[in-house]
Amino acid sequence: MQELADATGISTHALVSFHPEMRGAREKLQWSSMRETTLQEDIAYSLCGTLGVHLSPIYGEKKQNALGRLLQEIVAQSGDISCLDWVGKSSEFNSCLPASITAYADPPFMLQSLSENEMQTSVSLLRHAGVVELASRLYSTLYQQTAPRFAYRRLHLPCIVFTVSQVAQRPSQEEGTKSTYAVEANDLRDLLITTEDTLIPFSRTMPNRQKLLLIRPWDRNLLELHDFTEPSTPQDGVQDLAAKDHQTMPYIPLNESSDVSHEHNVLVHSESDLQALRLIVCLGQPFRAILLAQQRGREYKRVAADHDIVAQVRDVASFCSSMMDAIKTVEIL
Repeated sequence: MQELADATGISTHALVSFHPEMRGAREKLQWSSMRETTLQEDIAYSLCGTLGVHLSPIYGEKKQNALGRLLQEIVAQSGDISCLDWVGKSSEFNSCLPASITAYADPPFMLQSLSENEMQTSVSLLRHAGVVELASRLYSTLYQQTAPRFAYRRLHLPCIVFTVSQVAQRPSQEEGTKSTYAVEANDLRDLLITTEDTLIPFSRTMPNRQKLLLIRPWDRNLLELHDFTEPSTPQDGVQDLAAKDHQTMPYIPLNESSDVSHEHNVLVHSESDLQALRLIVCLGQPFRAILLAQQRGREYKRVAADHDIVAQVRDVASFCSSMMDAIKTVEIL
């Protein structure tokens, strides 16, 4: 088994426990990222059995089209957005998908998660800041967001949107056609982004006609649901939904091993309050962002950055008040 793992680059655990499914699609794409096939379309077709996806072969189509159709099915059927975690050139099929499966060769950028003590400390500080009711409304709105979907190669992606307010070009250490830009976005810490795409510098005093967004694709796993539950379907195409009814539950104390002081250890009115505050803490941690540029039809295209864009909210407590308006579904070409 170890020899097989060494030859394939697939862990022994994954080899032993494997069965065809779309869960863990990003890892399975990485397994196949360096595969070579006689016909370029077979890069996508050969993964159908591994992922449990039915994809009708259309021999003669472009490699980008075959891979795009495969990734489209993964996102549409499973709601798994890990396929969007890549750096490199965008596909002609859809700009949020990579042009080649080699974009998945490197594992996704892993961000350090909070310990339970750190989580409880952060929850206590948020509760002390008086954002419990607002956090509950945000949790409800995000809970009711529909899954990402494709229609006519357009990705309709639920996300948290941050409007870019300033772009300034910086001297780049990269050779060739790549440029580095200092990017400022509302409520986010400043970023440096390297890309082959051309961004027109602008600022608040010198606005740009082309709107740029930094987005955080919505990941339903942040809700920390123990059981899988289908999200509610919005009516009449409404994207931003009203909060659900809130019921008071028994008091749930913080872990006594936490280093939170006693004066901060105030009542949590319900289990749902605690879940909501934990979600807000998670949203305040660094995340992988996607840069989008608005097109003439008011849809957006992904700007293919050369490195992972890791963003973070400046002050999550103050951002809570405007986050409701930032939860949107963006249409991406």
